Amino acid sequence: MASTTAQPPMVRVSHLTRRYGRTLAVDDLSFEVGRGEIVGFLGPNGAGKTTTLRILCGFLAATSGEVEIAGFDVHTDSLEARRHIGYLPERCPLYTDMRVDEFLRFRAALKGVSARQVRERVEAVKEQCGLSEVGRRLIGQLSKGYCQRVGLADVLVHDPELLVLDEPTIGLDPAQIRQVRDLIRELATRHTVLLSTHILTEVEAVCRRVLILNRGRLVASDSTDRLCQLRRGIARVTAEVRGPPEEVRAAFSALSGVRSAVVETEGEWCRVRLECAGGADPRPDIFRAAVARGWTLREVGMAEQRLEDVFIELTAPEEGPREEAERSGT
Repeated sequence: MASTTAQPPMVRVSHLTRRYGRTLAVDDLSFEVGRGEIVGFLGPNGAGKTTTLRILCGFLAATSGEVEIAGFDVHTDSLEARRHIGYLPERCPLYTDMRVDEFLRFRAALKGVSARQVRERVEAVKEQCGLSEVGRRLIGQLSKGYCQRVGLADVLVHDPELLVLDEPTIGLDPAQIRQVRDLIRELATRHTVLLSTHILTEVEAVCRRVLILNRGRLVASDSTDRLCQLRRGIARVTAEVRGPPEEVRAAFSALSGVRSAVVETEGEWCRVRLECAGGADPRPDIFRAAVARGWTLREVGMAEQRLEDVFIELTAPEEGPREEAERSGT
């Protein structure tokens, strides 16, 4: 009976550690990314995201641990591993005195695309990234949005299986962000994508799963929907009422199921944010409390739980010896 061997995951990271002197930037990190997955790679500044991505792509050596790309070890078989990777760093290095066409031909040759296929690949990625009309333009004369498109075309020119994108929309205006986001969504239909960004709406729109790092450690790995369920043990309610702020806070804090109440004043109005025990819905009690005291209630509603809530909870600052790593921007 013939046996079949399952393909290894596209990315396998096992007990990865990276130190900068006495600073521990990545701390015993382990995770996998399956073939065809679209994964958000999240964390606050200093969490170790960029350091991890550089190690994955062979630009930085690990202190200890193992990293495999498509089954190839990035340390012992670096060249073969990197053939499978297209890496867009946060600050994309482009030769601004070269024209788009010559830059992409140059990069294709460097990445091992055969001479007879260079022209075909360059034309394909220009079409894919919306660069067909600017092939003869100097890169230095292009807008930030088009430069980012050139960077993405460079990432794609050797047709890698894995795309590693570090802050691909940084510095772009809202229209450019939407264009690049749509392009990433299209690329995700044909490639495995590991996307690092601080814009959580991008992750919710594009990614099926997220990895969240904090202080060099993996603190969450799951689908966005399931991660949001982590917060469903706490219900959030907001209300706007016209009444004395301290009396409003005291009255709403005393309601059944309310754990905390924060009041912000806007003129004669109070905006109240309540955190309640899971399953509690104090909205009818809020209405009754306002009516009983003669306060005008103009809004009350249950806040939807978002990925941002989970992110903030899991990455909240804490005191400790890793403050130096937080400041290093790794």
